[in-house]
Amino acid sequence: MHTLILCIGNQEGGDDGIGPFIAQHLPKTNSQYIIDAGTIPENYTSIIRKKQPDLVIIIDAIDMQLPPGEIRIVPEHMIGTMHISTHSTPVSVLIKYIKTIVQEVILIGIQPQTLNGTLTTHVHDSGNRLITMLKNQDISTIETLIN
Repeated sequence: MHTLILCIGNQEGGDDGIGPFIAQHLPKTNSQYIIDAGTIPENYTSIIRKKQPDLVIIIDAIDMQLPPGEIRIVPEHMIGTMHISTHSTPVSVLIKYIKTIVQEVILIGIQPQTLNGTLTTHVHDSGNRLITMLKNQDISTIETLIN
């Protein structure tokens, strides 16, 4: 399976920088293509179209009203209701477009504590935990551990 991992966030926005943190620390493999999309993920849809992955995983800081650092796969029916703060195009619109290219899209949210300063300890630790799961390409573990 070829997976494209689209990491979204603002490195200067506290915990909103978790996406770029993961993109920078996730080891490259032959079966995963990693994009640090910053705050403009819509600019990378042409790469998704060109790469034609089997799966797109989107990672972002999302206010899910959970304790800081909690990781969740956001169900499709909840995507429009979660608050994603720093992006010009809503993630729901982005996902709808990506689904015209790719059959399977998974949105993984990490609950931020602050959108100021640097990554907090909770979010940093959760980012490392998620990196380990992604490095092992263990989607089933991600689904069972964080749902």
